[in-house]
Amino acid sequence: MATPDRKPVLLDFEKPLAELEGRIQQIRDLADENEVDVGEQIRQLEARAQQLRQEIFGNLTPTQRLQVARHPRRPSTLDYIQAISDEWIELHGDRGGFDDPAVVGGVARLDGRPVMMLGQQKGRDTKDNIARNFGMASPGGYRKAIRLMEHADRFGMPILSFIDTPAAWAGLEAEEFGQGEAIAFNLREMFRFEVPIICTVIGEGGSGGALGIGVGDRLMMLEHAVYSVAPPEACAAILWRDAAKGPQAAAALKITSEDLANLGLIDEIVKEPTGAAHSDPVQATELLKEALLRNLHELDQLTSQQRRELRYRKFRNMGKFTEATV
Repeated sequence: MATPDRKPVLLDFEKPLAELEGRIQQIRDLADENEVDVGEQIRQLEARAQQLRQEIFGNLTPTQRLQVARHPRRPSTLDYIQAISDEWIELHGDRGGFDDPAVVGGVARLDGRPVMMLGQQKGRDTKDNIARNFGMASPGGYRKAIRLMEHADRFGMPILSFIDTPAAWAGLEAEEFGQGEAIAFNLREMFRFEVPIICTVIGEGGSGGALGIGVGDRLMMLEHAVYSVAPPEACAAILWRDAAKGPQAAAALKITSEDLANLGLIDEIVKEPTGAAHSDPVQATELLKEALLRNLHELDQLTSQQRRELRYRKFRNMGKFTEATV
């Protein structure tokens, strides 16, 4: 989890809240030094800070949601796996000569039950981000993921995937090694697995990079995560030849959890602590774990055949529309 002693990273819209919280701390420190009782003032200011936090995070624009989803202190796949699982053993390699650090996964116990957990992993700092290619997986990363999922299906372990990537790696070498084929293969294979599959967008779910581990019985999103066919900046560059129109593209793409729930593309929005997951990683973990366990229990009530049929219909129904005279 994000360590509390690290220097905070503030987004522009978080600054008024940070200033108020800083003032509260100053008053508390002065009161302690001078042995003055300012408990009532502190309570009033804390109530105001809570109200301001709710106002800010309850009215975020799509662009601001994207900033929250990309926050450098937002819990990552490894953070959630290590906090949620009773124990976890990481597995490496695609058995084809590559071990992509942008994809992590392994066998874990969730509430005592063996499961397979995997997902994209962004770096925690600049050096780590470069090493993990900013969470953008190569073909080897997707082949590593499907190897782990096939292992889970063979031994009857539910699959829990955590999506957090701006997109699949679009480099020349990725194309040479079959990026498109690797993602397409994963899509096909995930439809045939007999074990329960729960996919969760924990941060940024972008393009085919997200879809490569995103076919499941349940698709959940954290409240302030985003999920899109392409990063807004790339969309703006394509449509208007101007990446600066990213905010306009973000609104048009319907990238927020509420938008996608209304469109029927996701099954559940997992609430985050007031102030988003980076403000309280422990509570964010508890909320996610509860949602995973509840959905896993519901899926256990179905047969493997029922799950496969529901999974197929779920994705076949995406993109349907009706025409009407306006």
